[in-house]
Amino acid sequence: MDVCTLHRGAAPLLISLPHDGIALPEDIAARVTPEARGVPDTDWFLSRLYAFAKALGASVLVPEYSRYVVDLNRPPDDVSLYPGQNTTGLCPAVQFSGAPVYLPGQAPSSDEVAARVQRYWRPYHDALSEELARLRAAHGRALLWEGHSIRSVVPFLFEGRLCDLNLGTVAGASCTPALQARLEAVLAAQSEHTWVVNGRFKGGYITRHYGRPDEGVDAVQLELAQCTYLDETAGRYDRERAARLRGLLENLLRAGLG
Repeated sequence: MDVCTLHRGAAPLLISLPHDGIALPEDIAARVTPEARGVPDTDWFLSRLYAFAKALGASVLVPEYSRYVVDLNRPPDDVSLYPGQNTTGLCPAVQFSGAPVYLPGQAPSSDEVAARVQRYWRPYHDALSEELARLRAAHGRALLWEGHSIRSVVPFLFEGRLCDLNLGTVAGASCTPALQARLEAVLAAQSEHTWVVNGRFKGGYITRHYGRPDEGVDAVQLELAQCTYLDETAGRYDRERAARLRGLLENLLRAGLG
C-alpha cells in the first residue's frame, strides 16, 4: 500500500509535507461527519506551492492520506506537544473548529489507533528517516524542512490572526544558530509578509524528533497562514499570491542550504 510519495533530489534538503494528504479510507469515511469528509484541516495545496523546490534539488515527501486518518506530525504515544493549549491528537477526534470528526460512537479505539500507526504513520517516518540518512551520507549534512499551513484565524487553536510566516526551531534546539540567523535575515529583508520565530508554532513532532544539529541534521518548521497563497473564503489557490510567496520561500530554502 502506497501511503506516501518520495521524490529523491540531489541537494541536502528534504521537504516534508505531512498534512498535504486528503484521502480517507472507505471504512473511516463512513464513520466521520459530513463536514469532516471534506477534510477541512488539510494543509491545502502545499505540494503545488513547493513544487518549485525540485528544481533546487530538494527531495520532497508527500503523504496520501488525511491527518484525520493519523497525524504524521504527532508522536506515536500521542503526548501533547503544547501542554495546556487546545490541540488535536494522533487520530484527531476534534476538528480545528472544535466540531467532532466522528459520528457519535464512531471514534477509533486504542487498538485501532495502534493499527493506524503501523499502517500509515510508520511507513511515512521510515521513508523520512531513510531519506535523511541517504542525504547525510552523501553530503555530510541534511536540512529537513517541515512545510505546513493553516487558516489565518482559528480561535480554537490561537487568539487573533496568525502571522503570515511562523518559523519554528523548537526555541533554537532543532537547528544551528547560524542557520536560524540566516533564515531570520531573509524574513527581515522583506516587508510584504508578517513573521515570527518560535511563536505559537515552535515545531511539531517531526521537527523535534529529527532535528539533531550536532549530528548534521537541521530541522525547521514553517507554518504558513493560508491567506498568503489561498483565497481562504473560497478555498481556492491564488496564483498571484502564491507566485509572490514562492519567491520568499525560495530565498528561505537557499539560505537554509547556505
